Amino acid sequence: MSQYLYPIVGAVVVLLVLLVPAIKIVWQYQHGVVFRFGKLVGERGPGLNLIIPFIERMIRVDMRVETLVVEPQEVITRDGVTVQVDAVVYFQPVNATDTIVKVQNYAKATSQIAQTTLRSVLGQSDLDELLAHRDMINERLREIIDTHTEPWGVKAGIVEVKDVLLPENLQRAMARQAEAEREKRAKIIHADGERLASVALAEAGERLAASPASLQLRYMQTLVEMAGEKNATILPIPLDIIRQLAGAMKGE
Repeated sequence: MSQYLYPIVGAVVVLLVLLVPAIKIVWQYQHGVVFRFGKLVGERGPGLNLIIPFIERMIRVDMRVETLVVEPQEVITRDGVTVQVDAVVYFQPVNATDTIVKVQNYAKATSQIAQTTLRSVLGQSDLDELLAHRDMINERLREIIDTHTEPWGVKAGIVEVKDVLLPENLQRAMARQAEAEREKRAKIIHADGERLASVALAEAGERLAASPASLQLRYMQTLVEMAGEKNATILPIPLDIIRQLAGAMKGE
């Protein structure tokens, strides 16, 4: 009996040695790239996959979106202002074969391209454009980065400039400029209000002068408003007497 047991055990061991390396499990968010004697064979999808042990090799590639934080870069804008800018890049492998065959480390390569592109694009932009039209700069960055990473099987989905750090002297100058701009708008609004008020008063005066009864009513309303304050003694004088006194003073 023992003479048959050892061959059976040996066969089982050999089978396990060959079968275990042949079983490869690929998760739902992965793709497997298979090489045979160093030559590309193809891709394998999620699930249970079998390869030829010691002859084929499978490299798994994570196909999920990855987040890359670009460290703060010191950039000189087109109008000569030195700023520190950082950004975030969301990218995703879309072709597992290209990410393995065409580039050694696609994440590191994408990081270097993002840093270089950030300095290049911001160096061609004015400070006002960087502060007021950041969405246009983000789209330009995304297009350039995506153009460089597409041959590697990587898609740059979103690129966002996170923060722009200005020098302190420039921040103070911009604060003074903003304050002066607010004061200018306030003075313009006040002057425009005075102009509109003067036009309305002139029109009201003309209408009251053309209607003595209306002028008398307005005079009486003014007396009522003054009497409501109860801080002065009011002697109501008819408008006719006031006109006569005014005419007599003019005659003098």
